[in-house]
Amino acid sequence: MPKLKTHKGAESRFHVTGSGKLTRTKCGKSHLRRKKAPRTKRLYDEMMPVSSSDKKRIKRLLPYK
Repeated sequence: MPKLKTHKGAESRFHVTGSGKLTRTKCGKSHLRRKKAPRTKRLYDEMMPVSSSDKKRIKRLLPYK
């Protein structure tokens, strides 16, 4: 069976934890951040788990993660 290619866009956006969970960053992180409160800006720093409905689709894009 041939090797599968990793989707590079998905590889940069999603990370797999040591226990095998998929995590993602929040959207709206890159610009228009100056007007947001410091507490709100801190919330953008943490990684969030991927929803269960998207896991199968993302796992297919990252075959060796």
